[in-house]
Amino acid sequence: MNNITILANKDFQLLISFVVALFITVTAIPVIINISRLKDLMAEIKSRSSHKKLTPTLGGVAIFAATLITYFIWDNPQEGHDLHLTISAIIILFFLGIKDDILILSPKKKLLIQIAASILVISLGNLQISNLYGLLGLTQLSYNVGLFVTIFIFISLINAINLIDGIDGLAGSVGLFASLMFAYLFYTLDMYAQSTLAMALSGSLLGFLRYNWSTKNKIFMGDTGSLIVGFLLSYFAIKYVVVNNNYHVNPLLTKDAPLFALAILILPVFDTLRMFFIRIMEGKSPFEGDRKHLHHVLIDIGFSHKTATAVLLAFNMSIVCIFTYLSNYRKESNNQLLLYLVIAFALYCVISYLLSKKIDKALVDRVKFRDVNKVERLRINETQDSKNEN
Repeated sequence: MNNITILANKDFQLLISFVVALFITVTAIPVIINISRLKDLMAEIKSRSSHKKLTPTLGGVAIFAATLITYFIWDNPQEGHDLHLTISAIIILFFLGIKDDILILSPKKKLLIQIAASILVISLGNLQISNLYGLLGLTQLSYNVGLFVTIFIFISLINAINLIDGIDGLAGSVGLFASLMFAYLFYTLDMYAQSTLAMALSGSLLGFLRYNWSTKNKIFMGDTGSLIVGFLLSYFAIKYVVVNNNYHVNPLLTKDAPLFALAILILPVFDTLRMFFIRIMEGKSPFEGDRKHLHHVLIDIGFSHKTATAVLLAFNMSIVCIFTYLSNYRKESNNQLLLYLVIAFALYCVISYLLSKKIDKALVDRVKFRDVNKVERLRINETQDSKNEN
């Protein structure tokens, strides 16, 4: 009976965390929008932007505040030192994001601070991937290799979330889906502290999306939001992989943990990999911005922001569903699952390439149309001139 009561209380805690974070975000963002307009704290309109109006860019402040306030409402005795350090790290990233959204920081400084925040959690929190679960024949990793792999995952996922934050709703929707997935996974493992934090993040992201979709009171999450969301999702992914390390002695754990965490975050991972390959092949810096992300391609061929986000989110969710089927019902090995993900990435790149060709054709058609109109106007002018002469 006591166990049932405890579970009911924990279920209640997760639900309330979601609702409270949602309420705080929805309440705070209008205030942030007003202050941003008064102080002219707006996102710059750049050549590769998908927006033509000045828009407040401090939505991450509300996400940060709502997530932490909600999490600290509860007593979470099982949270662990690594979670304390994760909160310390996102506070560091919060100030980094604020400064970057207002004053703009150099990419090198941002990268160094991201690495420092990651090392803080990894080294002092003893959160490090030490096992690859047989992927490509690899199991136990040395300390130095595991340290490098974990830092690489943190930095890659943080920036992957930042890179997909290019159209309305995409980063928030992917973050919402991923945080809900991790909340459920941690719940099944009785890791209520991590599950509560994930639910708090989910609620704050849903509240943010309410305004990110708005036409009158629109706001962006900015680097403040993308850094925090990216770091928390990285922590959830790495933590989930690490706790499944003893899958061979605990039936609740799974050897598919690394690939399942990857499947949950497949869209930002695929998009980042594709963009890096394209830029390197073109002889450009992989960190140079452009409008070749798939979400930009969809916008440029005529999709609305909502439709493009829905299509990409559906892709992400379908990968998770297919992966779950292959893992739980087909009982595929990790290497087979990895092969399927590689094939999915190849298809993703092919589809992106074919869609980008539609942009090129549309540009050619627009130029031809403009030239035809120009010729037609010249003909009309010549006709009028000849009439006037007569």
